[in-house]
Amino acid sequence: MADFHSGSNTDVSVAEAPDVEPGSGIKASDATVVMATYDPQRWAFFASSVERLLSGADRPRRVVVSVDHNEELYERIRLKWPQVTVLLNSGDRGASCTRNTGAGYADTAFIVFLDDDISVREGWLTRLLAPFADPAVVGTGGAVVAGWQSGRPAWFPEEFQWVVGASYRGMPTVRSPIRNVWSENMAVRTEVFRGVGGFRSDFGKVGQRSSPEDTDLCIRMAASVAGGTWMYAPDAIAEHHVPASRSSFSYFLRRSYAEGRGKVEMAHLLGRQEKLQDERDYMLRTLPSGMLAGLWAAIRHGDMSGLLRAGAIASGIIAAGIGAVSGIGLIFRR
Repeated sequence: MADFHSGSNTDVSVAEAPDVEPGSGIKASDATVVMATYDPQRWAFFASSVERLLSGADRPRRVVVSVDHNEELYERIRLKWPQVTVLLNSGDRGASCTRNTGAGYADTAFIVFLDDDISVREGWLTRLLAPFADPAVVGTGGAVVAGWQSGRPAWFPEEFQWVVGASYRGMPTVRSPIRNVWSENMAVRTEVFRGVGGFRSDFGKVGQRSSPEDTDLCIRMAASVAGGTWMYAPDAIAEHHVPASRSSFSYFLRRSYAEGRGKVEMAHLLGRQEKLQDERDYMLRTLPSGMLAGLWAAIRHGDMSGLLRAGAIASGIIAAGIGAVSGIGLIFRR
């Protein structure tokens, strides 16, 4: 789900922001919220998110839940919330087709995508939609705060918080144009989304296998409109639950490997449309800065966790590089 984003080399902090400027003419009721789900083990987080969407001050016109090939979960949700539109994905398994199924039901100008383990904060939707006052904006994305079940490990670098689907150091801290956002906290213009065919049905997250389907969508949508752009809204804040199982170093390496492989596959699909310049900037600016900061903390202040963070950054780079080589090999074998 997480992907590299373009942005200034600033801190990851996302403070509560002032209310959206008046006069934009865009309301929360102009949006349909689509949540994709498949795993009943996430029920507690999912149920809390649905209740918040239905009771918040900035309610969308409609909440659509799209269930991926799980009829028992589909029935449970349908009976629990009769005011929610519940659909069953009958297409290919995976997040892409499941989201497309839900998006097909929207009759509003904007579609908002949320994951089933995301909790939104008050005023989130109004702030996420505000940038659409500019007709050149094809989509927006909000900040994501990591909700660590067991606390963030001392060795875990903030530059790599995308590994757990959270905003990371290096992203903008004010509303800014951006190449791509995450589908866990994303809004799109409905007509542009449908114009490019939505998420690729053969590319994306299936079970524990992950590919950057959201980055791919962002690039195609922006390219389909003259002057089209995406906006990052750090004041549209959501929290992403991070289970203890994703706090391990082995998960960190697996996710870094998958990102490297997925980005190479994505670049192949997009051809000349994408040269991975954002990833190069991230590798050449954000990560070296993070490593130096960790080493300085260890040398200057005796903070050995800084040394661990620097080592984790180096390990993540290597894992992503191996993944990229694997992706290149896969492309040549096809």
